[in-house]
Amino acid sequence: MRSIFSLPTALAALIGLASALPMKRDAAAPGISANPVFQTNFPDPSILQDGKSWFAFATSGNGVHIQMAKSSDFSKWSVQDGYDALPKLPPWVHTPDPQVWAPDVFKRDDGQYLMYYTALHTPQKGQINRTLHCVGHALSSKPEGPYSPISDEPLACPLEQGGAIDPSGFKDEDGTRYLLWKVDGNSIGNGGSCGNTNTPIIPTPIMLQKVAADGFTLMGSATQILDRSTADGPLVEAPSLAKVGGTYYLFFSSNCWNSPDYDINFATASSITGPYTKTGPLLSTGDNTLASPGGADVTGDGTQLVFHANSQVADGRTMYAVDLGKVTGGNFGLKYANE
Repeated sequence: MRSIFSLPTALAALIGLASALPMKRDAAAPGISANPVFQTNFPDPSILQDGKSWFAFATSGNGVHIQMAKSSDFSKWSVQDGYDALPKLPPWVHTPDPQVWAPDVFKRDDGQYLMYYTALHTPQKGQINRTLHCVGHALSSKPEGPYSPISDEPLACPLEQGGAIDPSGFKDEDGTRYLLWKVDGNSIGNGGSCGNTNTPIIPTPIMLQKVAADGFTLMGSATQILDRSTADGPLVEAPSLAKVGGTYYLFFSSNCWNSPDYDINFATASSITGPYTKTGPLLSTGDNTLASPGGADVTGDGTQLVFHANSQVADGRTMYAVDLGKVTGGNFGLKYANE
């Protein structure tokens, strides 16, 4: 998910309005027009602008590991049917069901494109009946790919804590790069919603890892910057880090992805490592007929937003795209609750 150096007035106003709302799931948060860009399963979207072209990447589906869609104007999108942005997987990935999830792509300073993704790790000794996800990375000379794995080993893989999912990259104003991910503790939980509402509840922290300019050489140790609370249900996940002036905004989803409580939330901090104060929700079920919105991704200049929500006509979760500059409405225009 993209980093943000300077957010436009529209997004800043959206954040400000949501900040004034009480922390409850039925809050009248600002909504957007409920118009998906296509009617196909395309969950956990991330976007990349390269020149005049837009690229969106999504969790496995439609017979490929990583789905890809394209647009020339951010409004009309087309899924590249049958195209796999990550056709080959490294040896650490479990087969024949790799479950490749939540890709994120950014352009490096050297002009190459790096993809983070999540996949099932081959079971370890003593874990024959349990497969857990880990974070991998792949490289391409073109934004659309195909991407090729860089290493035979995963990039982040805390198997003893439940594995890792939902990687995203962030580049700070000083040029320092970071990788974020969610420790998938609910995958080893004790049952209930998303496997983690029966006690004892397992932590699902969001981690921040400094990386070198290549995007994958780890610098020091990862730092925990957020974890679930009772209000978040079984988990927090899908992190996306932004910076507005001197404030860091950590977008995330809470509750279970297959429940109506799933939402897009955010927390703020004056330092990249926190402490972060939860402020949302930003978008919840019922906002302009949306159902279980989650997995938000915002462009680097803060003018475009994508996320997924349950589709009323398609089988799965579809992508929604919002031009935050269109504050008066329209297909993807921002609409404020007090207008």
